[in-house]
Amino acid sequence: MPTINTTAQTRNPRSLGVNASSTLRWWQKAIIYQVYPRSFQDSTGDGIGDLQGIIQRLDYLKGIHVDTLWLSPINPSPMHDFGYDVADYTGIEPIFGTVDDFTQLLDGAHARDMKVLLDLVPNHTSDEHAWFAQSRANRTNPKRNWYIWSEPAADGGPPNNWLSYFGGPAWTLDTTTGQYYLHQFDTHQPELNYRNPAVLEAMLGEMRVWLERGIDGFRVDVIWLMIKDAALRDEPPNPDWSGGPPIFSLYHIHTADQPEVHTLIRAMRALLDEYTSEGRERILVGEIYLPNARLMKYYGSDPLVRGVGDECHLPFNFQLIGAPWDAQSVRTMVDAYEAALPVWGWPNWVLGNHDKRRIATRLGKDQARVATMLLLTLRGTPTWYYGDEIGMTDVRIPPELVRDPQAVNQPEVADEVGRDPQRTPMHWDDSPNAGFCPPDVTPWLPVAADYAQNSVLSQESDPRSPLWFFRLLTDLRQKSPALLGSSYRSMESGASDVFAFLREADSQRLLIVLNFGTQPHHLDLSAIAPAGSILLDTGVARQGDLHFLNSLPLDPNEGLIISLI
Repeated sequence: MPTINTTAQTRNPRSLGVNASSTLRWWQKAIIYQVYPRSFQDSTGDGIGDLQGIIQRLDYLKGIHVDTLWLSPINPSPMHDFGYDVADYTGIEPIFGTVDDFTQLLDGAHARDMKVLLDLVPNHTSDEHAWFAQSRANRTNPKRNWYIWSEPAADGGPPNNWLSYFGGPAWTLDTTTGQYYLHQFDTHQPELNYRNPAVLEAMLGEMRVWLERGIDGFRVDVIWLMIKDAALRDEPPNPDWSGGPPIFSLYHIHTADQPEVHTLIRAMRALLDEYTSEGRERILVGEIYLPNARLMKYYGSDPLVRGVGDECHLPFNFQLIGAPWDAQSVRTMVDAYEAALPVWGWPNWVLGNHDKRRIATRLGKDQARVATMLLLTLRGTPTWYYGDEIGMTDVRIPPELVRDPQAVNQPEVADEVGRDPQRTPMHWDDSPNAGFCPPDVTPWLPVAADYAQNSVLSQESDPRSPLWFFRLLTDLRQKSPALLGSSYRSMESGASDVFAFLREADSQRLLIVLNFGTQPHHLDLSAIAPAGSILLDTGVARQGDLHFLNSLPLDPNEGLIISLI
C-alpha cells in the first residue's frame, strides 16, 4: 500500500509560512473570471455578446462565487483581431454598448462586491487609430516616430527576418511613404514605439481615463513584447524547429523580453499606485509566456512599502496549460514555480483562456474536474475562462465560418493555431442558440451541438454536474483560510499518478489528493493525521465521509479535499 512521506518539499522557504487569510489583499483572495464579451450574452439580437448581456448575468457570476471579472477588449475596433486592434483606447465599441453601459456594469459589479479588470492592449493599435493615421501620413509628421518604421532591405524586402505570430513577415510596406511598419500580429496592428517617451506618456494618459472611471485594474496584453531591439537585428534560427507555425522557427531574442520593458511596466504600476487607497488597490496583471527565471523579473524589485513588487501584481503563470498532464510532471512544475518566486511575489495559476484549447478538450471531462480542483486549491490567485465551469469543449468550425485571423492567414496550420473553437457562445439553456441570442439570429460563431445537455440550466439541477461541482469548490475555497492562505507543501504519495499537497492556515489543515491516473488506490496517509473528513470530492459523492487515513480509497480520476483531524 502506498504511504505518504511527510517530508515537505520546501525549496521556497515561504512555503512553510502559515499566514492568516485576513491579512491578504483582495486580489490575493480573488478568483478572476475571464469574460469574452462577444460570446457571453447577446442582449440586442445581433448575434454578438455585449455589455448589457454581461449585466444580465452578474447574478450568475456572483452565484458561482467568482469575484473579479476580466473583460477581453471592449474598445472601438474594426475587429480584424476582434478587439485586440484598438482604434480608441478610451471609448466603447458600439457593438458592445456605450460608456454608460460600462458604467452600469461597473456599478453593478461593485454593488455585488465584485471587481472589474479591463484588457489593455498597449503593444499595438489598429491601423485605423488616429495616431497611426498621422504616423503614416508622411515621414515628417510629429507622430511618425510613435510607431516602428524602417527602410526596406537592399533587395526592397522587409528590413529583417522578424516574423508575425499570424503568419508571414512582421513587416508591411507602406507604399505612400516607402517604409515598412512593424506588426507582430495582424497587418492591421502596427506596433507602437516605446523608445519614444511620448508614447508611454500618451498610454498612461489613456489608462488614467479608465482609472478615473473606477475600474479595479488592467490585464495587459503581450506585456513582455512592448520593447523591441533598437537596431532591428535579425533573430537567430531555432535549430529544434521541425515544422508547425513558422513563428517558432526563430529564437525571439530581439522582439521579446527586452530589458527596457521593465521601465515601462514600472511606470504603469506607479500610475495604478496613485489610485490605490485603503482597501481599494488597483492591480496590474501581465500576459507573459516565459520560463520561471525570466517570468519572476516581472514582479519587479523588492518592495519596502508596497509589500509586493513594483511591476506586475500578477505576471500570468500559464504553465498548467501546457504541462504534460501527469502527477509527477505537474508536481515538479508546481514545486519549481514556488521555489522560483521572489519573497514578495504572489503566485497565480491559469488553466484556460481565449487563446488556448478548453480544459475539457485537452484533458477529457474526468481529468477536467481534477484540474479544476488543482487550480482552486493551489496557493495563489486562480484565473478561470468562461464556460469551463459547465465543461464546454472546443467546437469544430467549418472552414467557411472561420473568423480568427491567425487561422485565416495560416491555412496550412489552421487547426493548430485557430482560436475560434474555444471562443464560441456560452451555453445558458436548451433553447435554440443556447440562450445566447434569439432563436432566429445567427450567432457570430456556431454554438456547440451538445449545448442542451451541457448548459447552465441543465446543470443547475444536477448535483453531480460540472457546474454544481465548480460552485461547491469555489464556495469552499472562499470560506477556507487554508485555501486562501500562503502555505503550500507537496508530499510524496508513493503512487506515481497521485499528486498530494498540504495547505494550512488559521489552525485549519487541508490535504489535497489528486489522482491523475485511471487506476484506483488505497493510500496510507496516517503519518500525517489519524483521520480526516472529506470536504469535497470531484464526483460530488463523498462529502462528509470520515475516514481513518491508514487506508483511504481513491478512485480513478478522483480528487479529494480532506480536512485533517
